[in-house]
Amino acid sequence: MLALFSLPPLLIRMKGIILAPLLLLAAAGTSMAQQQPQFTHYGFNGMYLNPAYAGIKGQTEVTIIGRYQYFNLSNTQGDDNGSPRTGMASFSVPILPLSGGVGLVVYYDQTGPVKTTNGALSYSQHIKLGRGQLGIGIQGTYTYLGNGTYRAIDPNDINVPAQGASDHKFDAGAGVWYESPKFYAGLSANNLFRSQYTFRSNGITGIASQYLGENHAYFTAGYNIEASSSVVVTPTILAKAVLPGSYSTKSKYDNQHNYSFETGVRATLDDRFWAGLNYRYDESIAGLVGASFGPDNRFRIGYAFDFVAFHQDALALSSHEIMLSLRMPKVGLITRPAIRTPRYSF
Repeated sequence: MLALFSLPPLLIRMKGIILAPLLLLAAAGTSMAQQQPQFTHYGFNGMYLNPAYAGIKGQTEVTIIGRYQYFNLSNTQGDDNGSPRTGMASFSVPILPLSGGVGLVVYYDQTGPVKTTNGALSYSQHIKLGRGQLGIGIQGTYTYLGNGTYRAIDPNDINVPAQGASDHKFDAGAGVWYESPKFYAGLSANNLFRSQYTFRSNGITGIASQYLGENHAYFTAGYNIEASSSVVVTPTILAKAVLPGSYSTKSKYDNQHNYSFETGVRATLDDRFWAGLNYRYDESIAGLVGASFGPDNRFRIGYAFDFVAFHQDALALSSHEIMLSLRMPKVGLITRPAIRTPRYSF
């Protein structure tokens, strides 16, 4: 998870304690920012990061990722498991007659008692630029945010969200993406409307807890280096940040957990097998392995293991991620060849 809550208690995901920090943050009249899931397979998951990615590769792509973060992070009180768990499916389809593409991303994310379901529909317009394509994309999103059950010492405590409290909102995103045979880069922003989610209080009617859907910026890039006739080495980078806004105070920008930086490198053999390393600043070091198979290597399966190298006292030591992907062959516009006959030559 990219920790985008601006108040520090949420950052304490310690073993053996209940999720009391979430109760503190859910105080009536107090807002906190909504988290955005993050994936170690970001180099294979452009559709999740940027609406302009839709169809940019000229082939239909389907990607499914399951992530179990901070594996086996539990507590002693029998409450919701503290390990964030995320499932995501993305679709990217080119629309060649329009020189564009459409994309769809759906994910479910659970962090403690908070459960998020999100769907995003994207359209990207493609423009030929140099040896590659420039995509300009827009996105409409729907988010359903639900609270689980809290153990309240005082059943009428107004600071505790009501059981089953939930809210849903529509929002939007936008981005640009450049794709060429050797290089790609994308810049995007989501939650442009910064929707506010309101939960009913467990106590007095009309007093609610609030979540703020902060807008986030994503920048990612990668470069394919032909190390040999069969091996391609790809360095990658991903930077994420909360965009400026009126939420909280300037401490929002001073909090290093409102930013995340990753860099990695992977080597691919014959477009079939790959292995790589990834470093997430101030959190973890990850290893990735995977393979492609089937006709045209259209099926891919990947696994990522994250070792939490920093702040181990507050986190479990590992995260696990599995990716399944389908890449259909590239297609072109269907055109009829010109028919030439001597009858029309004079």
